[in-house]
Amino acid sequence: MTTTWIGIAISVAWLLVVESAVASPAVGPREAVEAAVVRVLSIVQDGQAAGAPVADRSGEIRRTVGEIFDFDEISRRALSQYWQALPPEEQAEFVTLFRDLLERSYMAQIEACGGERISFVGESIEGNFATVRSKVVTRRGTEIPLDYRLHLRDGRWRIYDVVVGWISLVASYRTQFDRVIRTESYNALRDRLQKKTLDTAAAERRPES
Repeated sequence: MTTTWIGIAISVAWLLVVESAVASPAVGPREAVEAAVVRVLSIVQDGQAAGAPVADRSGEIRRTVGEIFDFDEISRRALSQYWQALPPEEQAEFVTLFRDLLERSYMAQIEACGGERISFVGESIEGNFATVRSKVVTRRGTEIPLDYRLHLRDGRWRIYDVVVGWISLVASYRTQFDRVIRTESYNALRDRLQKKTLDTAAAERRPES
């Protein structure tokens, strides 16, 4: 269930500090997250977005994800101290691989999800950072806390971490990545991500063969 709702959360660079001269964002963190989640759930459940049919569900979901999630920041935090050691081109490559992994995992998981409900219960803002709190109610009535951590980037609230049942998405991947890099190498981690992407893409095509 935790893995599934990390996927749901996903449906919805560098850490940039917005200068004081920049106007406050027109959309608050809770409103931004809630709108993205509602849009994705509408696409998944009804095949519609804003009341209009969606021809390319996967593409529309990925577009929504890209607007609310800061994959550059998620990648930077997940790699932690290893990020700075990478040249810009390898940083960009890692972001692409990691984003693809998260999106493909989500698309596979969300198809099996149904019957759960999500409700938003509050938000807290401290300067350029915010937390949007929600909870997922499973089909059995179990409540799972689901928090989104955001920061201001380019005048918009963007998600840089998701905490599901007190488990941080970024911290979980950081632990896994650190283990691989310390025991093997960064190149080994990159190769694993590439292989995972290829294997998942092959599995998605297999039913069509």
